[in-house]
Amino acid sequence: MTDRRVVITGLGITSALGTGREEYYQALLSGKIGIARIQAFDPSGFPSQVAGETAPFSMGKMVPKFYRKAAKLMSPDIELAVVAADAAIRDAQLQTKGTCPENESPQIDPTRCGVNIGAGLICCDLVELGSAVENALENGTFSLTKWGLQGMQSLTPLWLLKYLPNMLGCHVSIIHDLQGPSNTITCGEASGQLAIGEAVRTIQRGKADVMIAGGAENKVNPMSLLRQCLMHRTSTHYNDTPQEASRPFDSAADGLVVGQGAGIVVLEERQHALRRGARIYAEVTGFAASCFHSHNFLDPEPDGRGMAIAMQKAIQTAGLSPEQIDLLIPHGLAVPASDRAEARAIQQAFGPHTSHLPVFPTKCRIGDCGAGAGAMDLVTVALLLHENKIPPARNCPNPPAEYGLNIRNQDIVETPLNHAMTNCYTYGGQAAALVVSKYS
Repeated sequence: MTDRRVVITGLGITSALGTGREEYYQALLSGKIGIARIQAFDPSGFPSQVAGETAPFSMGKMVPKFYRKAAKLMSPDIELAVVAADAAIRDAQLQTKGTCPENESPQIDPTRCGVNIGAGLICCDLVELGSAVENALENGTFSLTKWGLQGMQSLTPLWLLKYLPNMLGCHVSIIHDLQGPSNTITCGEASGQLAIGEAVRTIQRGKADVMIAGGAENKVNPMSLLRQCLMHRTSTHYNDTPQEASRPFDSAADGLVVGQGAGIVVLEERQHALRRGARIYAEVTGFAASCFHSHNFLDPEPDGRGMAIAMQKAIQTAGLSPEQIDLLIPHGLAVPASDRAEARAIQQAFGPHTSHLPVFPTKCRIGDCGAGAGAMDLVTVALLLHENKIPPARNCPNPPAEYGLNIRNQDIVETPLNHAMTNCYTYGGQAAALVVSKYS
């Protein structure tokens, strides 16, 4: 690490457990599970019919007056990122163009503030796209010629701007007038943590003093759900008992539950945060990424070696030993083969400490939120580190003995937490790990 230390001063999240730091945190402590039967569309034709959905919100009330017209060009993924970024910036008490009162001026140097947000594969609205495709049919067959002449005319000229992955960071940077480095990372479930890690390095290199970083994705839509169902990754045995469906590392796990959400953090160079008297939740002390190569795209490498490399290097970067990590938030998809591989990776990274290391999987509460998942886990771990509490896990009462994991299923545990880690990976072969430490 360099002399430019990076701290977390703002936490923003929108999830099936609520929007905003406090609502989310209280839901964690209470043991609430945000997974229910899908409401966004009729899921009756799908093998998996449950999801972690966020509560509805009006974007007209969530963006400044000067930007409300642009809300019409936001897909759900963009909306999630904008809402979580607003919550994080307000939590950090940063006065930007988007948060300061009309009669006041921003209190930041916008050229020293940047944005890194991870995004997933943004699926189109089927109603909107379906009518355009219908206009391109010729005798019941899709015609490219007719699509160019008539089908595309059914779409608004700015239609594509709803679905470009860089638009998450674009809207956030425009709303808050952030003119520093900007980047978008699209590496599946690792996107959010990779975006945060790169933002940390941007500050360490001296290219920015503040970075708004994280990830967001809406996986609760027919196209995304169908893709996961066709790959046989989804939970299908708990449609009648949705709150029991997501079971990371449990012997009764039968697949993942899709979710929607975003996690955004405000990262600051330490001296910059101290000068303005900011509250510091934690310090990012370690980050590492790795890639691995699986012979079967549907599963990660069975021995978990790629994931282990990321975790080991993150611990080394933080200048710590495995025994000093007090809490791990794993990826924990609840796909049996994937969980088995991750458990092996954890064993490789932590050795004998594995059986003592508290493990708190979040997807049992909120589902798999794709590109937002790792960033939401970082928000979670920063909160728990700051509060010295570990909430109870849910739906993980019987992890297979071979996993060797210490999953806390009991009531809230109050214990000193000095260093914690989050881990994530993708089926495409990327892994990332972040270490955060109590600030001193």
